[in-house]
Amino acid sequence: MKEMSDEEADALDEYYTKNPPKVDLSKNGGFANKSFRMVALDRFSEDYLITKAIADHKTPTEIISELVREKIASASM
Repeated sequence: MKEMSDEEADALDEYYTKNPPKVDLSKNGGFANKSFRMVALDRFSEDYLITKAIADHKTPTEIISELVREKIASASM
C-alpha cells in the first residue's frame, strides 16, 4: 500500500476537520452504516493483512471478517 505524503495527510486532516462525517446513531447503528467506514492500521497489521490476503486470494475485508469470527467463536467457548 502506498505511503501517504505529509501534504496528502494534511489535506485529508483539514478536509475531515471542516467536513466531519454525518452520523445518525438512530439509523443502522451509526458507524455501521455502509456509507462510511474507515479503519486505521499500524504498519505491522497492514503488512500482515495484505500478505495474508494475497496468499489466500481474498480481500483484506474477508481476512478481517474471518479473524473477527474466529475471535468471537473462541470467546464463546
